[in-house]
Amino acid sequence: MNFYQKSLNDFRENFILYIPLSIILQSCIGSIAAMFVLMNSTAESFNFIQLTLCVVFSMGYNAVIFAQLKSRLIFNTLIVTLLVNIVLIVINVIQLS
Repeated sequence: MNFYQKSLNDFRENFILYIPLSIILQSCIGSIAAMFVLMNSTAESFNFIQLTLCVVFSMGYNAVIFAQLKSRLIFNTLIVTLLVNIVLIVINVIQLS
């Protein structure tokens, strides 16, 4: 088994445990990404696209959980949400320095 399969199986086995933890994790990472996007914008240039991506992916993950979709889809959405927000953090930290 590869790392993805092991992680997915662990997520499925401990689904009730991982749901609140993942909501807290992705909300914190998403809010940090939003903070860096807003810190990096000025009055002349507001990064609306980046902020929209951050909010849409974070809210999308919450929507997938509240819709009680399959655990595989929830897990994949969590991975995508975390990747998008981490990429936004890295981009904005590089631009700030």
